[in-house]
Amino acid sequence: MEVQRAEFVVGAVQLSDLPTDGLPEVAFSGRSNVGKSSLINRLARRRQLARTSSAPGKTQQLNCYRIDDRFYMVDLPGYGYVRGGSSLRQRLGEITDRYLQQRETLRAVVQLIDARHGPSPLDRQMIQWLRGRQLPFLLVFTKADKLSRGRLERLFAALEREGELGGVEYVPFSAVSGLGRADVLGWIAQVLKTPRT
Repeated sequence: MEVQRAEFVVGAVQLSDLPTDGLPEVAFSGRSNVGKSSLINRLARRRQLARTSSAPGKTQQLNCYRIDDRFYMVDLPGYGYVRGGSSLRQRLGEITDRYLQQRETLRAVVQLIDARHGPSPLDRQMIQWLRGRQLPFLLVFTKADKLSRGRLERLFAALEREGELGGVEYVPFSAVSGLGRADVLGWIAQVLKTPRT
């Protein structure tokens, strides 16, 4: 799959703000500052489609990007640190939970993990939650360019031994080099072709 056209449609602060055209959606989840917006920009080959920031907690709504009038990429607020304090973090957590549990057009989740650190406790919680859902998900290990190939292989081998990656598809990714871009797009294309169960 190759992206020809991508456009920002809406930053939803409640579920009723989300698109109503029935197109399937792929959500991008992960802790604050893990690189969700950078991944979306690289997939779409658009530098400024999703706004990026070096400061964590920038995304404070569900940002929806229509891709080739075929589906939406939905950039979820990062979990963990949020600029605006605990009340905003709780509100964002609630809308994200409702979206993941209730959105009928949601077809899959791309779960991002910082390759430099491996899964955090919150990442592990999210992976367990996703395992329990009838929803396809892909683990994307971001910032892979910051690690040597050997260190990446050791990370994946350790996670395999621990059972963390058992039966789970995963891809190393770099927004700098584009490593993993084709794999992520290929996985999304496959998910969109597979009928919902």
